[in-house]
Amino acid sequence: MTTILDKIIAEKRTEVLRLKRESTQLSFEVSEKPSLFEKLKNSKNLQIISEIKRSSPSKGIINSSVNPANQALQYAKAGAACISVLTDTPFFNGNFQDLKDVTQIVEIPVLCKDFIIDKVQIDFAKAHGASVILLIVAALSKEELSNLYQYATDQGLEILVEVHDEEELKVALEIDAKLIGINNRNLKTFEVDLRNTEKVAKSFPFHENRVLISESGIKDSNDAKFVAGIGASAVLVGETLMRSGDIESTLHSLQVPKGVVRL
Repeated sequence: MTTILDKIIAEKRTEVLRLKRESTQLSFEVSEKPSLFEKLKNSKNLQIISEIKRSSPSKGIINSSVNPANQALQYAKAGAACISVLTDTPFFNGNFQDLKDVTQIVEIPVLCKDFIIDKVQIDFAKAHGASVILLIVAALSKEELSNLYQYATDQGLEILVEVHDEEELKVALEIDAKLIGINNRNLKTFEVDLRNTEKVAKSFPFHENRVLISESGIKDSNDAKFVAGIGASAVLVGETLMRSGDIESTLHSLQVPKGVVRL
């Protein structure tokens, strides 16, 4: 049975061919951003990675009229630790221009949120100003993940490695990932269960120099307190902020104190 993830990856293979044809036009004059890892590691409160997302396969249109630069400024002003920009077009209605518009207007870290399967996508992310990229364990073989992780590291980028279960967490640890995101959304069914963070966090090496980020399904302060209590240093929040009529208030409500990790 073909999953949503399968369809996205198939589309990415076609996109990669196009990007390779266009890669000769890339310029890499980008500004430096502060370290997301250091920000999350040293913060006493749960930090927010605020996402710019027009739509998704599971939710449809979320906010089609959003101005990425304006949204990013509101996120930064409200105290976001990082801004995530979806650059996938067919499934999320994002693009690399959105990423460039955001990176040129904010000074905080910016994450290129995409389904990366090839080095050329990393090149485009960096050229458009990203300081952080996403690598999804479920979308890559161990060899592909390791090679892309090393390539991005060599480019001076930080890497958020996304996992969905304990086995994928082991893979992330094998490549020595520092920023590890636990996605509460099943990428095969797109169903969300916040307790996935709790389940996977039981195997997370909190005593090591790493940070845990809970992704998807964070709606309010109760959800924030829940994941903070099981060791999350940050949450990645898209839909809740994209639909909010008061971004500053919503974001502040999620910045709860970090919990004491129960090892």
